[in-house]
Amino acid sequence: MEKLYLDDLHVGRVFESGEHVLEAEEIIGFAKQYDPQPFHIDPDAAEHTFFGGLAASGWHTAAITMRLIVVSLPIADGVIGAGGEVRWPTATRAGDVLRVKTTIKTITPSRSRPGRAAVDAVCVTCNQYGDIRQEFRPRLIAWKRGAAPE
Repeated sequence: MEKLYLDDLHVGRVFESGEHVLEAEEIIGFAKQYDPQPFHIDPDAAEHTFFGGLAASGWHTAAITMRLIVVSLPIADGVIGAGGEVRWPTATRAGDVLRVKTTIKTITPSRSRPGRAAVDAVCVTCNQYGDIRQEFRPRLIAWKRGAAPE
């Protein structure tokens, strides 16, 4: 896919990712390394928790989301974040087929750095049934074609 510059972005533009199928083994492997809690690493113990079964770490969902965003929103010089908000309204589960829809909400040109802007987006990660697993509202940095990042 061709790299995108600030010139290629506009408010309302939508980018849709490919799919990521999440398996129980992947949930457990990620959690053992980064978020070792019973509801992420032990399917039997998870049955007796708030989640009522194995649930992916929110940070795992965030990592998958980031991968899908990078591929579907190929901003030249990288998808560079300058803050944001994340929420997980429902648990990501084994068997979920995740997709991300990214919508450009605002573009604010930099007053001090010509050729650069802050781009606010909403990235919604859903499973195959349309259940929202994560909503991420990043502020990204983008450059105009020909303007080099500092």
